[in-house]
Amino acid sequence: MTPWVRRLLIANVVVFLLTSSGTIDGGRLALAPGFILVQPWGVFTYMFVHANFMHILFNMIGLFFFGPRLELQLGSRSFLNLYIISGLGGAAASFLFARYGLVVGASGAVFGVLLGFAYFWPRERIYIWAILPVEARWLVGVLAAVALYSGISGSDAGVAHFAHLGGFAGGYAYLRWRKRKYFQQWKPMATPKDQLAKSVRRGGDGSALRRWKAIRVEDLHELNREEVQRLLQKAKDAGAGALTQEERAMLDRFAAPH
Repeated sequence: MTPWVRRLLIANVVVFLLTSSGTIDGGRLALAPGFILVQPWGVFTYMFVHANFMHILFNMIGLFFFGPRLELQLGSRSFLNLYIISGLGGAAASFLFARYGLVVGASGAVFGVLLGFAYFWPRERIYIWAILPVEARWLVGVLAAVALYSGISGSDAGVAHFAHLGGFAGGYAYLRWRKRKYFQQWKPMATPKDQLAKSVRRGGDGSALRRWKAIRVEDLHELNREEVQRLLQKAKDAGAGALTQEERAMLDRFAAPH
């Protein structure tokens, strides 16, 4: 169990117990698209409110099975961002396409988690009811098609189909933005190869180590951060001379100018 999956599970269960017992009015935490100015906090709090036991059960099963592996892949902060943005995407879709009634449930956020799982492991087999194997990419496609058809046709009126679609859309938008940010940080230096080699050797190992140690690793994308930390540890343990030209060049990309 990963940190944010555990916290989200606990938060959803606690809110469900409080609302189902009448301690808290669940309607005051729900998303009311037609009264968004009266109850604006609902765009966030609706993600933690559920209509009944089966509603929360299926949502939490999805979070429990798909969340931990995705959180390990993304990192805790990015996983939480994906979850919240997917939930907000569900709220936005509900506001645009389902202007009346109350919307509750973590489905939009959980559908974003499922999309994230399929994004990284599209061919992973998921066993429906522990019997029928379906690849993650096809499961997401089928769920999206069903939600779109049901939302347009009006079938299953008690289900927030547009919130599901909004969760997919929000999750996909975040993952695409994250990927773009990652590749922007990897943008190669605009110098010929021989000039790059000269640049990484400039100033000697002592000067290079001082510049590299000053890199603000906390500001880097988590995937870059992990690699930079590994290279810094390698340089610390074995010296700058142990780094390859490519490894030195990578550290120079994120270090302050000479």
